[in-house]
Amino acid sequence: MTDEYPRPALTVDLVVFTILDSDLKLLLVRRKLEPFRGSWALPGGFVRVEEQGGEDLEDAAHRELEEETGLPRDRVYLEQLYTFGRPDRDPRTRVVTVAYYALVRPELIPLTRAATDAADARWFSVAKEVPELGLAFDHEQILNCGLERIRGKIDYAPIGFELVPETFTVSELRGVYEAIKGTAYDPANFRRRFRRMLTDGVIVQAPGKRATGRRPATVYRFVQRGS
Repeated sequence: MTDEYPRPALTVDLVVFTILDSDLKLLLVRRKLEPFRGSWALPGGFVRVEEQGGEDLEDAAHRELEEETGLPRDRVYLEQLYTFGRPDRDPRTRVVTVAYYALVRPELIPLTRAATDAADARWFSVAKEVPELGLAFDHEQILNCGLERIRGKIDYAPIGFELVPETFTVSELRGVYEAIKGTAYDPANFRRRFRRMLTDGVIVQAPGKRATGRRPATVYRFVQRGS
């Protein structure tokens, strides 16, 4: 390979979601360096290319997530989202980014911390807080792509189970659907959907009960395919 072929820089960016208090939250980091120093941005960074031919994209995404937020790779659901390559998206040089979305269970929120490449890391309400922030780079566009993906995918893939505890109630799972979709579900209609999941073997009843305001609720767990 010679220098006659121009090489754009390559990064990964992460749209990291969780649900807390029935609200869809987005994890953002405050940039420590220019450009956009002090602005809120999606976690991410440059893919390493100098070590034994370079770094796998997914490995880079997991590494950046852990370096900037402290979230461990073996506890977070991660999936490639889209590639963004507008020529002026980064004022430093030509940068192409491969975006991923990640889903984090609420019990992992206490593990979140600003690590090596970020001045701060914080969860923000997607509906109530993020629109007021003015994200760095083209991260608002990347966020909107991530929102569109999970809002469409939750209707045909089991990603909702990545945002509830290991065991969950009907109402907890309904809350995940409502937070992602941004709309209320009729409880009776959702129970019918829930029963289909039971019939199809997607979920099974789990031992124990969950204490609620009225009476203990039955809990369930997701059945991983192939397990």
